[in-house]
Amino acid sequence: MALKKTLLMVCLLASPSLWATTFVYVSNATSGSISRYQLDSASGALTPTGTTLVGGKIMPLAVSPDKHFLYGAVRSKPWSIISWSIKGKNGDLHQRASAAVDASYPWITTDKSGRYLLAASYDSDVVASQRIEHGLVTGRVSGRYKTGPHAHSVVVDNSNRSLYVANLGNDRVLQLALGADGAISEIGKGYVSDEKESGPRHSVMSPDNRFLYNLTEMGGTITQYRRQPDGALEKLQSWPNAVAARYQLAHGRQRPADYSDPTPRIWAADLKITPDGRFLYMSERTSSTVSGYRVDAQSGALTLIGSWPVEKQPRGMAIDGSGKWLLVSGEKSAVVGSYAINDKDGTLARVGEAACGTGANWVVTVTR
Repeated sequence: MALKKTLLMVCLLASPSLWATTFVYVSNATSGSISRYQLDSASGALTPTGTTLVGGKIMPLAVSPDKHFLYGAVRSKPWSIISWSIKGKNGDLHQRASAAVDASYPWITTDKSGRYLLAASYDSDVVASQRIEHGLVTGRVSGRYKTGPHAHSVVVDNSNRSLYVANLGNDRVLQLALGADGAISEIGKGYVSDEKESGPRHSVMSPDNRFLYNLTEMGGTITQYRRQPDGALEKLQSWPNAVAARYQLAHGRQRPADYSDPTPRIWAADLKITPDGRFLYMSERTSSTVSGYRVDAQSGALTLIGSWPVEKQPRGMAIDGSGKWLLVSGEKSAVVGSYAINDKDGTLARVGEAACGTGANWVVTVTR
């Protein structure tokens, strides 16, 4: 009996649900800081653990595949990519390197191997791969591709061979190949087109690698693409913006620094999919809402679940590794919100909040 109890205790201690800890990081563009939290896996509560001062306009964040490093792009001059190691029981950040870059990047991620940082530049119209060595982003550029106007995001497929870049300025989603050496080249003709003046912005891959979903900023639509064996995309179908009619939002427009327009317009921001691929969520800034969709397991088609009010002018979202919690930051909100994802129907319920800096922007989670 004693042996059985000992074996049971060993199994329980080995269970990830007991020892795994989830850290949450939110970049604050205006305050030039990163807010740090610990996420309660049972309740969804966020406990602040500190603030990391950056001293510049810190915006997109990315996590290394091994969960040991956090990367952030500073979009105020001098442009740079900062590498922090994630340490301690509270997920403290220790700056290890700062690499100068020649463009302002609104989106960064890593390839699946963790050897390259992939970055898209809205202002410089490029996508680039930067070499990562010993977990730290370097100034070595391994690949660079001229995208056309306003590259807004870059995602890598699960095979680590294809890159997809949303180009807001010419209504295209680029289909590119990522070489083992970090080189970037075209797949086929290099792109698929979306609706005119829709403004492709953020994309996500389905976990099974069959479909790419893209959110358009000005149209607020979600478009589904089928990924071919060679990485080329085939456009399947689109879904209209879920809240435009309810909030009487006109079609969106590109928003330069001097943008001024009193007309309420569609201004979609972020797109996330749960780890099991069952639910997809998008944020819309003018209405300050998040809309959720159920994803058909076979066809990948979307069915609207509902829309919910969230933090004011929601810019970034993240879903934790368990798929139970959606975290939302608002550019005009003093808090970051935590929402429970109903496992049966995908509906959202707000369960908590925690103070953040000003201009809250990007949200990432690290579970380890």
